[in-house]
Amino acid sequence: MQDVIDRCEAVNPVVNALTETMFEEAISAAREAEKRYLELRSGEAEPGTELLGLPIAAKEKHAMRGRSLTQGLIHQSGAVAPEDHPVIERIVAAGGIVHARTTSPEFSCATVTHSPLWGVTRNPWNPAYSPGGSSGGAGASLAAGMTTLATASDIAGSTRLPASFTGSVGYKAPYGRIPGMGVLSADWYRGDGPMARTVADVALLAGVMSGRHPRDHATVGNPPLIGPFESVRGLRIALCIRLGDYLVAPEIEANTRRTAAALAAAGCEVEEITLRWRSAEIVETIFTHFGYILGPAMAEATAGHEDELAAYTRKFMEDAAAAAGRNTFLEGLEAEHRMQSELAEAMEGFDALLCPTSAVPQLAAEGDYLDGITLDGQHLGHYWQAHMTSPFNIANRCPVLAVPSGASGEGVPTGVQIVGHPFAEATVFNVAAALEAVAPWEGRRPSL
Repeated sequence: MQDVIDRCEAVNPVVNALTETMFEEAISAAREAEKRYLELRSGEAEPGTELLGLPIAAKEKHAMRGRSLTQGLIHQSGAVAPEDHPVIERIVAAGGIVHARTTSPEFSCATVTHSPLWGVTRNPWNPAYSPGGSSGGAGASLAAGMTTLATASDIAGSTRLPASFTGSVGYKAPYGRIPGMGVLSADWYRGDGPMARTVADVALLAGVMSGRHPRDHATVGNPPLIGPFESVRGLRIALCIRLGDYLVAPEIEANTRRTAAALAAAGCEVEEITLRWRSAEIVETIFTHFGYILGPAMAEATAGHEDELAAYTRKFMEDAAAAAGRNTFLEGLEAEHRMQSELAEAMEGFDALLCPTSAVPQLAAEGDYLDGITLDGQHLGHYWQAHMTSPFNIANRCPVLAVPSGASGEGVPTGVQIVGHPFAEATVFNVAAALEAVAPWEGRRPSL
């Protein structure tokens, strides 16, 4: 624990990934964990020891009783959480030690991580670039060695994008597997989950977080035991580079194809497929959804404080309201159903789908991307067309693991998504573990 604290103090001034530290409490808890270890009988696991003594960085939106709950909003800087978020509750019950809390963009609504309240969070691999968002502080903390495990959330890629941009591993569990908090836990796009530096560590934290919880009625029973990981020899993997018509940077495509070749070398049968999806239609669909759920919640929470908000937050709410004005809720559901059906059809006969996580190799640390984004000379109207994660929030019963695939020319990690059939969680972990075993990126760390 002291080593982790020393690392935080050394590198956080560069990456700015922590909103709050609890180092004295963490050292005290580590001493208690040390005593508990001495009391344990060798080789026997006991309830409450799954994470015993492990340092864990918690995303600030994951409420901790008696501590700040701002979601990055200046006007909520005095807000205090009345209770623990279910994932925090379970981490503490398993012996984990939350030593720090991590940054996110306002309301976790952007794929970069900066805000007027917390400033700019930077990528440890190259500080000119973002660690992604919205769980950017989690990804940066892991890459910089400031924690061993981290909590994250995902409503359109907020776990998987930071994992890919920081060379870490992020898991979007099927909707209902990991409990959420409050009214927005009923939104079937969202989910809370784990990030770590290895597949096994993510599986460990996912197991602790998962299962029914009385404060989230959407939760389902405990997942099948994940690990020890099984051979992937004979599995059929569908490779889809563009997910329809996404414009994908050449280095992203090259790294994704190398990853597919590694799976083939591990004994998988890899076959390239196509989908009929259109990136502009996906953006329209998700913002229609946001326009009826998240957008109104954000508008209510920020009413009267609009001038204090980041530009990307105002733009998000405007885009969500505009999409809801163009489409009825039913029309949004019809589009979601069509995309889910097309995915199910494309994955028929395959065990998992492999695709890029982001179509662009990096994002500027201070970028807003209010006018879209340019990729290989072509301008995209909305910067979320540059990310390939939100289709699997539309199809949110699919488990998805984001793992590294290589690096960009700027030294920023790139990543792929391993997508499973609904609730087929063991499969995506087995595939990810097989990749990790042969991947040249495993064990690499930034020189920060």
